[in-house]
Amino acid sequence: MNTSPLIRIEKDLLGTKEVPADRYYGIHTLRALENFNISTLTIGQQTHFIRALAQVKKASARANLAVGRLSEQQSELIQKACDLLIDHPENWEASFPLDVYQGGAGTSINMNTNEVIANIALEMMGHRKGKYDVLHPNDHVNKSQSTNDVYPTALRLATYSVLDELFEKLQHLIASLSQKALEFKTVIKMGRTQLQDAVPMTLGQEFHAFATLLKEDMSLIKQTRELLLEINLGATAIGTGVNTVPGYAKLVTKHLEQVTGLNVKPSADYVEATSDCGVFIIVSSTLKRLAVKLSKISNDLRLLSSGPRAGLNEINLPQMQAGSSIMPAKVNPVIPEVVNQIAFKVIGNDLTITFGAEAGQMQLNAMEPVIAYSTHESIQILTQAIRTLDEKCIQGITANEEVCRDEVMRSVGIVTLLDPLLGHSLCDEIGKQCIAENKTIPEVVLERGLLSKDELDEIFKFENLVSEISIIPDEEVVQVS
Repeated sequence: MNTSPLIRIEKDLLGTKEVPADRYYGIHTLRALENFNISTLTIGQQTHFIRALAQVKKASARANLAVGRLSEQQSELIQKACDLLIDHPENWEASFPLDVYQGGAGTSINMNTNEVIANIALEMMGHRKGKYDVLHPNDHVNKSQSTNDVYPTALRLATYSVLDELFEKLQHLIASLSQKALEFKTVIKMGRTQLQDAVPMTLGQEFHAFATLLKEDMSLIKQTRELLLEINLGATAIGTGVNTVPGYAKLVTKHLEQVTGLNVKPSADYVEATSDCGVFIIVSSTLKRLAVKLSKISNDLRLLSSGPRAGLNEINLPQMQAGSSIMPAKVNPVIPEVVNQIAFKVIGNDLTITFGAEAGQMQLNAMEPVIAYSTHESIQILTQAIRTLDEKCIQGITANEEVCRDEVMRSVGIVTLLDPLLGHSLCDEIGKQCIAENKTIPEVVLERGLLSKDELDEIFKFENLVSEISIIPDEEVVQVS
């Protein structure tokens, strides 16, 4: 018999193992640690997920007390242990050491949570860790539950809450773009289609469009994330509610609403909800769309700032670091570049989530761990990419106003404004001559005697170069306190 103060012996289906005596986790967690040594990424680093798991366990303890399946002391101790995890999940990282990649549909994570809560509660009672005859991870902490309803419910709650920070950073970025739109509202420049000269616009309109792109995505993600609040807690193993009393599912959902403050809703079909991961396809798709938009903006910023002598050079990005180990005086657009790379990763995660959701069979999807981590990673890196783009790039952008205006007046594209007066065919000829002879539109028109200088000045004044329909009103600028 073990008498060492440094270890305790725990028993499970497969036998016994020595568990370090000071650890809050137990034998199930220890086996998973041995089985799933895949990455350096741990569940303990995902504080939103730890909090959500504890919220589910707390709501379950309340519901089990209400239906008489836990004593008042057992329920209260479990709830108090859960509160420690809910209030400060960052303090418990070492107690959740499992790899984010694992088999078992999240069973290891659920058991890890059960063991930690049970051992915290045991200490509160004055018992040593592992004295499960007093309070057991399965028989008490996991009462009326299965991994198959606990894990997906916690995953939905964690995903819902972690999006709050993304929205905050995205709102700040939208505000910065809107401020730049106002700052650049009189900077005339050439618009481009297929990277060729199109017609004039303002730099402010370009940045206003960037802000609009992102406002649309934030609205879409906010709408989509409400779908995460439909949960299957109470479904237990496959959605039939085995080992629960009648009405338990609705009761535990009500308690979870009180614990989280969120408008969680019971699923309309628990069997369907227990196996289906479709909501994560939808959420991931909206994150992918946001990533694509951020990448498009980053691409445009790189083009607009290209040069400075042999490129467009319409804007200046903040200079963040030396750009070359061999070429002196070179500065690269490193912030848009890193945002591009984050977008590629989010797009890849979306494919992983899609395959994970597709790979579920029968009444459960065992691929939820990779869905969980990929979703969490996409949100996390997008949030940081948005913050970085805002603080280290957008806020410091300046315009090269003279360069922008010179490009407009040298462009062949402004011949479009003469089309209503001279006709399309004649304007084609004028544009072709300008390109062949390296002349401006006004020069060729004056040479041909088609219009006077005063007429050209009137046609090409700012108000005519920029359509009124897209002039930016000051009140549209987004303010963020």
